[in-house]
Amino acid sequence: MQVVWAKSPVPAKEDTETTLASVQIEDERPSIRRVRDLEKVSTRVADLFAQQPTTTRVIQITGVKATPTNKGVEVILETTVGAQLQVINRSTSNNFIADIPNAQLRLPNGDGFTFRSEKPLSEIAEITVTNVDANTVRVTVVGEKALPTVELFDDNAGLVFGINSAATAMQPPPEKPTTETPQEEPAAQQDEPIELVVTGEQDGYRVPNSSTGTRTDTPLRDIPQSIQVVPQQVLRDQQVNRLDDALRNVAGVTAEFTAGPTVYYKIRGFAVADNSLLRDGLPDPGVGDSVELANVERIEVLKGPASVLFGLGSPGGSINIVTKRPLSEPFYAVDATIGSYSFYRGAVDFSGPLNDSKTALYRFNAVYRNSGSFIDFYNSESLSLSPVVSLAIGKKTNLTLSADYIGTRDSGKSFGLPTVGTIFANPNGKLPRNRNLTEPTDNVDGTTVRAGYQLEHKFNDNWSLTNAFRYGYRSLYSIETRLDGLDADNRTINRSLSIYDNRFTSYNLTTNVVGKFSTGSIGHQLLFGVDLNRSISAVPRTAGDGDAASIDIFNPVYGQPNGGSGLFPFEASNEATTDSFGIYLQDQVALTESLKVLLGARFDGFKQVSEDFIANTESSQSDSALSPRIGIVYQPIPAISLYASYISSFTPARGTFLFGSNLDTLFEPERGRQFEVGVKADLNSRLSATLALYDLTRTNVLVTDPNDDDFQIQTGEQNSRGIELSLSGEILPGWNIIAGYAYTDARITKDTTFEVGSRLQNAADHAFNVWTTYEIQKGDLQGLGFGLGLFFVGDRAGDLPNTYDIPSYLRTDASIFYNRDRFRIGLNFKNLFDVEYFELGYFGGRVDYGQPFTVQGTVSFQF
Repeated sequence: MQVVWAKSPVPAKEDTETTLASVQIEDERPSIRRVRDLEKVSTRVADLFAQQPTTTRVIQITGVKATPTNKGVEVILETTVGAQLQVINRSTSNNFIADIPNAQLRLPNGDGFTFRSEKPLSEIAEITVTNVDANTVRVTVVGEKALPTVELFDDNAGLVFGINSAATAMQPPPEKPTTETPQEEPAAQQDEPIELVVTGEQDGYRVPNSSTGTRTDTPLRDIPQSIQVVPQQVLRDQQVNRLDDALRNVAGVTAEFTAGPTVYYKIRGFAVADNSLLRDGLPDPGVGDSVELANVERIEVLKGPASVLFGLGSPGGSINIVTKRPLSEPFYAVDATIGSYSFYRGAVDFSGPLNDSKTALYRFNAVYRNSGSFIDFYNSESLSLSPVVSLAIGKKTNLTLSADYIGTRDSGKSFGLPTVGTIFANPNGKLPRNRNLTEPTDNVDGTTVRAGYQLEHKFNDNWSLTNAFRYGYRSLYSIETRLDGLDADNRTINRSLSIYDNRFTSYNLTTNVVGKFSTGSIGHQLLFGVDLNRSISAVPRTAGDGDAASIDIFNPVYGQPNGGSGLFPFEASNEATTDSFGIYLQDQVALTESLKVLLGARFDGFKQVSEDFIANTESSQSDSALSPRIGIVYQPIPAISLYASYISSFTPARGTFLFGSNLDTLFEPERGRQFEVGVKADLNSRLSATLALYDLTRTNVLVTDPNDDDFQIQTGEQNSRGIELSLSGEILPGWNIIAGYAYTDARITKDTTFEVGSRLQNAADHAFNVWTTYEIQKGDLQGLGFGLGLFFVGDRAGDLPNTYDIPSYLRTDASIFYNRDRFRIGLNFKNLFDVEYFELGYFGGRVDYGQPFTVQGTVSFQF
């Protein structure tokens, strides 16, 4: 075993920096180099840079272990090979910091970027190992009152940091007289074992890296675009199990409308298209809305266009759901939740190796939920099963197989309430928020199935290939009573009955190659990829539509015979198939250590064929486009990134407009372009902030036809300008925060139907969110924690003609929880002060009430 000492001095007033000689294991019995044999290291900055090896090889640290010793604690950075790890250490106040500039932390599950151990010794407050950027790993040891004493070793397992306690580091044992008979060593003290809080998955409120913005694992601070991540710990602390609740933590994201179990979203004022809903970086059109988040590790929201990476998509932004990966160590967790309005939910999460060599790993998530609602006779039930298997095919190739099944049933689905009687006064009184104007017999049955694989192969340390495929299927069978206009008496509302069978199928195949190389002193990370996609939207069989009995909104009588002609059948058998092809190239260029440029371009082509099998007609359209992307990042100091970017998007116009009266109308593809500038700052090693200013324009926009909700029209041009601020991470040990503010000015700029300058529907001018928790770190109450959340949404237009506004609201959430070892219990309170507010508005003068005060209790156990 080769040994390198890096013994830090006792607290210094000024920062010091020392470069350690690189070490490498050459065989199983290397000679031992002693401290006196090491060459003297220069302390001049110029010499320090000169002494660093010129190799650009990046070593992956595949595991981190912390083990108590008789001297303190050893932290081992495990590498796949006995490879060189350059170490640059410095001391600041009570912090020992070691940077490894040729390494990247990749923990066993593939998603982990942070190792953390709290209070491993009485003199040590915390030990963290994290990625600073794509090529640098930082080890930080924080002393309680003084600078820690750390020794560095190198062995076959990897690099070892020996962290000594004050007793062994500062006080050498007293010498014994030579004539004294050696005494028996006293029995080991019965002290409590050291508790190491270590996780192999990303933990905490701050996520330093993301693949959504570049399709490569890149630090967020190096991406010239705004990206916000809702990590696992936030989902856990808020007890979130639906995507719409998770996205309340992202500035600039709002709900647009709901349909059955599906929620549709807006980012920066613009609707998120099907192709902009991603799952593990692959488009998940038609099935992207995750009903349950039991198998979700984190949610990444990329603001602005992403066509250069993911192809056809909306300009507002993309939502990437990152799922949990198999773990190399056994892990078993069980959750049980009970809450208001008959809410019951149970979930299991099992993972571990399938063989002794740990070349085959698995993970299985399952969740069942049965819940009522504050809305009369509206109930929801779902079952979700998500198995994943990871297979190491040799040392350089890994295959991951995954599948999902989600079955849902919503009964008594509500379609909101009239604005007259809710937002506006009604001479007959005010409608209660629990009122449901549909029928108890209404229901929406949904089935979602996904299956796919991801094959990763590393040619060497710098070049790799990824090939992935996913099949997706979703069916929705609905019997719905829909609301029409309110009569002049302001109490009788007309209704219609619809029966539909909708099915959506998608096939997505992508292959990309990533390579790192240098041209002189300039570093490159090159991405080249090809995508093939097919999506099929179909109504495969006869549907029904017709009049339903009108109902008194203040004294509803359900189950009345249908009025007028009643339900009349009509034959509807149609299908729209979209085939798309994309080829893209991207280069992340490091001109200097502080100046980086991102260049990218994608060529997309698509063909869309629409068939009406009953009328025996067919229409088609096709187009192609080149989508460029350029961005620049300047880092005047390592903690600050100034960036600017230009990005464009391209997506075909598709939807229900392809059938019926608009069958022969072919629309132009929708296009978008965005200019963005911003600042990203690491306020400390665990707290980050982003400030972004943007100007985003859409052309050839499709919106719902105000004369017929079943069809769409192309209105022209819309523009959104705004400012966004986000903050996430740990303020102090145990005190976490995720917060954001968004100013969004989203308006119509060109139109032939609506007035220019009209605000876009459900896009608030001002919105902010903050969620913060504190967990007591020591003492008898250690593990007890509290959470507080504030969610403000300002006034927004309820419909596109701007005939009414939805009033602003401020909702307060809270939680209290207790963590101890592998056990967690928590109570979450939503709308703590029972504020009456409206979630969103619909065309036709209807609104949805937000949920009243609710409480949910969750018990979690890991074993």
